[in-house]
Amino acid sequence: MIVGVGIDVVAVDRFEASITRTPALRHKLFTDGERDLPLLSLAARFAAKEALAKALGAPPGMAWHDAEVIKEASGRPRFEIRGSVLAVAEAIGVQVVHLSLTHDGGMAAAYVVLEGGTPAR
Repeated sequence: MIVGVGIDVVAVDRFEASITRTPALRHKLFTDGERDLPLLSLAARFAAKEALAKALGAPPGMAWHDAEVIKEASGRPRFEIRGSVLAVAEAIGVQVVHLSLTHDGGMAAAYVVLEGGTPAR
């Protein structure tokens, strides 16, 4: 059963301007494994984290570093969730997190689908 869906789109030029204007955003938004990736990859990962938050119902108190986008050997992206994000996911019965990323034409986008059992809410 689908327990959550989220999508987000990021204008890469606006994202780049924000990161340039406020360099501390790299440390706030991204883990050690993410923050040195190319701009397009960072924009897509930011979209992924936003899409995940939306799929989870955007509860307050979730930490950016508790959702990390990693690349499998095949190149397929997936989330590694922990801490505050994992707690919310478990509370609503999430068993599987599906993630799709794309970037083209100056835009980066992410789509998240959460699968699970009956939500605990």
